[in-house]
Amino acid sequence: MTADYTLNPLPRIAPSMAYHQPLPIRANPLISTPLPQGKVAVFFDRDGTLNVEKGYISNLNDLELYPGAAQAVKKLNQAGVLCVLATNQTGAARGYYDVAHIEGLNHRVQELLYKEGQAHLDAVFYSPYYEGGSVAPYNVASACRKPEVGMIHLAQQHCGGLNISHSFVLGDKATDVELANNAGCRGILLKTGYGTQVLAGTYQTESYQSLKPAPFAVCDTVVQAVDLVLATLAKEGLLNS
Repeated sequence: MTADYTLNPLPRIAPSMAYHQPLPIRANPLISTPLPQGKVAVFFDRDGTLNVEKGYISNLNDLELYPGAAQAVKKLNQAGVLCVLATNQTGAARGYYDVAHIEGLNHRVQELLYKEGQAHLDAVFYSPYYEGGSVAPYNVASACRKPEVGMIHLAQQHCGGLNISHSFVLGDKATDVELANNAGCRGILLKTGYGTQVLAGTYQTESYQSLKPAPFAVCDTVVQAVDLVLATLAKEGLLNS
């Protein structure tokens, strides 16, 4: 794929990180034993959560944030809450584009967050793995593919001790809430992206119906979800500023 966009330098950039670990990983003590002294984090899905769901985006210029998304992330930055991207990206495994393009999309998200709201992500993790894919080495099952908890495990290592039990996962799919449940976080389902289809029972139906516990909340947008996160953390006395 030829370059379709020039990646602009940013004052603060979190490099995209991916890794593979065979299943299972859920018994790892970093996950099963939350660290209450650590920082609270919000784990964001990408497509349908921060940026508009458009399927597999081949041109970086086509990526656009939802209105208010950058300002919402900025609120978390100002409150001392870690902002972490954790996204499944199967385009490379399916042969649609390479991992460099995935990382370019992740960079574009960060560029727009800064441009529109002077906001930043503290860490960026993505899983290019999909067992049903056709392109090696990405066509394998992996503990870093949501709803498995590998990306949260990696965040624990990269960001230091995290207060997992008081952290949140925000996303538009049942697998995002399932990730939260598997890791011991609190999951918020958004109605953007595939969220309305999930709630209507036409997408990831079995996954959503089997969720235990149910989502911490269902919110219309990432803006509403972040406001709820901040209000909840304030009541719990967990904001750092």
